[in-house]
Amino acid sequence: MKQALILVALTLGISNFSFAADGSSADNGLVSVPSTRSVKDTADKLESVLTSKGMTVFTRINHADGAKKVNKELRETEVVLFGNPKAGTPLMQCAQTMGIDLPQKALIWKDENGAVWLSYNDPRYLAARHNMEGCEGALDKVSGALAKFAKAATE
Repeated sequence: MKQALILVALTLGISNFSFAADGSSADNGLVSVPSTRSVKDTADKLESVLTSKGMTVFTRINHADGAKKVNKELRETEVVLFGNPKAGTPLMQCAQTMGIDLPQKALIWKDENGAVWLSYNDPRYLAARHNMEGCEGALDKVSGALAKFAKAATE
């Protein structure tokens, strides 16, 4: 039931969620950082930052282009899938089910007011989802890295 509600919320528009001052949203596990760049430029910069830090960018998905293919409109929305076994393996050693949420994803999107955001799953939210215990060190490293990647891509 919870998954169905999340899917409905995403379908209705992720931009309808309210964000805290730090860009996080307590109710959906997303960290959202405002960008000074366009969606494409933010995604390009993120990809560049990730590869420079040794991360693998597995794919980039342009959801707006996909919507056009079925004669639908969608504001600019891109997803970048990325990861590195050095970061992901310790998380999966703590809770193997974490593998369903890896590799990590970043959503770069334009809201109804024209603002551009970079959003990603808060590792601590995922840790709670997977009942992870005793993995604070790995979570701190991943959380810190994601925050740095997001900052570099959005400024």
